[in-house]
Amino acid sequence: MTTKKSYTVEDLRKKYGPMTVGRFVKAFRMSDEISQTDFAKKLGMSRANLCDIEKERKPVSLDRAVQIAKVFRVSEQYLIQLALQDQLRRENLPYEVELKSA
Repeated sequence: MTTKKSYTVEDLRKKYGPMTVGRFVKAFRMSDEISQTDFAKKLGMSRANLCDIEKERKPVSLDRAVQIAKVFRVSEQYLIQLALQDQLRRENLPYEVELKSA
């Protein structure tokens, strides 16, 4: 029998550093003990594509961020915020994203 540990965003940030979509996906997927292959199937993508996202070699679109949030049953707003923040980091723009519901 395995005991699933629950992590907060702050726990993940302390362990992995500044949160990105890739780090979040990997940490959350691993805490749920889901293989890359199984999670990729849930998202309708290849395992290689998921691996690229987790290793931050491939950016995540806002639509994909929402799709990931739905599968993990986490805040869409948070994943969208991370995706936008990742885009800013890639462009070396010194801004932080904060989303508010309309």
